[in-house]
Amino acid sequence: MSAHLLSRTESEDIVQALRGGLVPRRGLHHLATGMDALLGAIEQELEFVATGKGTAKWIRGEYGSGKTFATRLLCARARARGFATSEVQISINDTPLHHLETVYRRLIERLETAADGAGAFQGIVDAWLYQVGDEVQRIQGFSEDDPRLADATEKRLEDKLAELARQNQTFPAVLRAYHRAMFDGDFATAQGLIAWLSGQPHVSAKITAKANIRGALDGQAALTFLSGLLCLLRQTDRPGLVVVLDEVETIQRMNAQTRDKALNALRQLMDQLAHEQLQGLYLVVTGNRDFFEGHKGLKSLTPLYQRVSVSYGDDPRFDNLRATQVRLSPFDAARLLEVGRRVRDLYPATQPERVAAKVSDVFLQGLVEKVTAGFGGKVTVAPRVFLRELVDVIDRVEQHEAYDPSEHYKLTLNGETLTPEEVSAKEGRPSAGPADSDEDDAESSRGRARRLEG
Repeated sequence: MSAHLLSRTESEDIVQALRGGLVPRRGLHHLATGMDALLGAIEQELEFVATGKGTAKWIRGEYGSGKTFATRLLCARARARGFATSEVQISINDTPLHHLETVYRRLIERLETAADGAGAFQGIVDAWLYQVGDEVQRIQGFSEDDPRLADATEKRLEDKLAELARQNQTFPAVLRAYHRAMFDGDFATAQGLIAWLSGQPHVSAKITAKANIRGALDGQAALTFLSGLLCLLRQTDRPGLVVVLDEVETIQRMNAQTRDKALNALRQLMDQLAHEQLQGLYLVVTGNRDFFEGHKGLKSLTPLYQRVSVSYGDDPRFDNLRATQVRLSPFDAARLLEVGRRVRDLYPATQPERVAAKVSDVFLQGLVEKVTAGFGGKVTVAPRVFLRELVDVIDRVEQHEAYDPSEHYKLTLNGETLTPEEVSAKEGRPSAGPADSDEDDAESSRGRARRLEG
């Protein structure tokens, strides 16, 4: 265990997230078990994307299999290689998949790089502009106080914008206006233009007029703006962008017409990747089995299903991890115990010897069994609650010298703190699937086929 390599801040960040039942945003490699083979395959695909290509990975797993953990770890690995990353959680109300302009806005809001951290979009744009100015001074020999520098920079800027302009005129127009505003010290206009370029819907018309644009970003423009972002990344020597579309299975709860629009949005992304229109993009889509195999998921759009479908064998040890779609193996008791050990060992304890003695492997094994039994023996549902309970136990050991978890700990599964999947397991019910709508019940297969063909 490499717990001694963690800083106290990193340890505290991990534990604080687990304390709240959340997936940590940092240090995930200290908790990862059973994922080396998959991450190895993904590393190879990132190398492929770094050559200027684009590809997609569809990750399949049920609740508790670690989809969010896997994608967050993937993003951390990618940022360490110089990629920008963005995790977008799809939801019916906040981020509906069929509204690509909203997906783009969330993508920009969650954009992250190793150098700039979260909210990296403006940093990427500013780095691009700095590089333009640096090239003019370094290559053409202009000094900072040379009166010709401004004109030379504008010319070099136009050369850089030419590649963007071939795809979309608006994106480079806003960058041009942003550069002008920054050069003139008009920071209010510059911030407004960055906001518009980020997909924010409420930007003053007075500001957008300075770039000769009007209105808000729409879904079709969002895809060309994504291409523009990829171009900026290439021109600043970054290998690419990882975009995670998480919990895409939520589209199954939409009515049929809206669901079809969402699936067509995914198909559009796949088409653009196939035609090399999104160079440097590594698209990651996560979903559960119903999304991949149910009639309200990919199967309702046959061309997309055929492109993503994979035939799995009986033994997951021999899965093809280079395939477009991969499945995550569910947690078992042994993996849960191993993660428990790692959390105990990395906990930033003031008296680590006492923690190690009282939260022993024997206690950890018993906690795995108690939490799993509380969920009807379903280990796959247990990880979130298990880790939250474990951190709570260690907290008590830290604070109270007389506290002995083997004597004083009692598991209580409060339904109000559980997810729907956890409640179903606790009550011995199957997990609820996507809700049927009246429209689905009334719709004929012939009608759906007409819609998909259109």
